[in-house]
Amino acid sequence: MEVITWYILVIVFVATLVRSTFGFGESLIAVPLFSLFIPIEIAVPFSVLISIFIAAVVVAQDRKQVHFESAKWLIFFSVLGIPIGLLLLIYGNEIVVKTILGVLIILYSAYSLFSKSSFKLETDHKTWLFLCGFLSGILGGAYGLNGPPLVVYGNIRNWTAKNFRATLQAYFLPASTIGMLGYWYKGLWNSTVTHYFLISIPVIIPAIFLGRYFNHRLKDGTFLRYVYIGLICIGIILLSQSLNRQ
Repeated sequence: MEVITWYILVIVFVATLVRSTFGFGESLIAVPLFSLFIPIEIAVPFSVLISIFIAAVVVAQDRKQVHFESAKWLIFFSVLGIPIGLLLLIYGNEIVVKTILGVLIILYSAYSLFSKSSFKLETDHKTWLFLCGFLSGILGGAYGLNGPPLVVYGNIRNWTAKNFRATLQAYFLPASTIGMLGYWYKGLWNSTVTHYFLISIPVIIPAIFLGRYFNHRLKDGTFLRYVYIGLICIGIILLSQSLNRQ
């Protein structure tokens, strides 16, 4: 195989491992690194196809850990937010939005890391499901950043690491499938995307199982600390992107 193909397979393995361990975050690793070697119009649908595969395997593995009721309402409210996200993508000021979003993510994550008392919900709450699902749809439609609002909801519901990983995949499976159908309709899901996906499967599968191993051995408190650190990194990346475009 070409050297570029080996680089892509390494990126796929690392991104899949992060997604399988924590339940989100692989696109922020995969897409920027893929775009160094392949066109962005190939990198994005390729990343989404990987997301669908990971979500399907995880849901099949750990369906008993999924909060299906939560996932159902998060998906429903997310769909309502996607059109606004698309409008934001087309007409919004990307620098301003990403700067505000990056600051908010960092502040929330830092507060969650260091606060000794935090608000929790014993059961699902429609208002919080709406807020987190709707924001997830907006951010996903605009910038592919569905994850942070879902993390907020998982935190206030006090999900375990296993519940967190599995329930997010139950959300991402239909959400990513809808996105992939859109790419197919626009002609972006082509033979090149399929080729890269097929040669990546032998790398994706062991990374999924290794991520599951890590996830099941993380204590819930430790797991959430890693999640918040990951969110802070996402916030810093957003701020860096905004500063570089000014």
